[in-house]
Amino acid sequence: MGLTKTTLFTEEQNQLALFAKVFGHPARIAILEQMLNTNSCINSQLVEELGLAQATISQHLKELKSIGIIKGTIEGKSMSYCINPENWTKIKETFNHLFNQHACCGGNKCC
Repeated sequence: MGLTKTTLFTEEQNQLALFAKVFGHPARIAILEQMLNTNSCINSQLVEELGLAQATISQHLKELKSIGIIKGTIEGKSMSYCINPENWTKIKETFNHLFNQHACCGGNKCC
């Protein structure tokens, strides 16, 4: 399979696709929900709360951090993670822009 021709798409379309890809795993959704529900930085609690292995959680945290949804700080030997509020707002606005563009079939049968 060839490379995706991202240059054919707008910056917003590429960014939205990247966000959607990261949101595409239920473990990442669970991690984000846990962070949002606790409204604080978390670290080892995720292993206890989600029942996943530390290595698995670390990989998902890496994915979330790579696009800036979360940010982390080193405290001694452990990392603490929390939602990055600036980027979280940007992500919500990006998805909302897509969802609010057109009222496709708003009760009308279009097909």
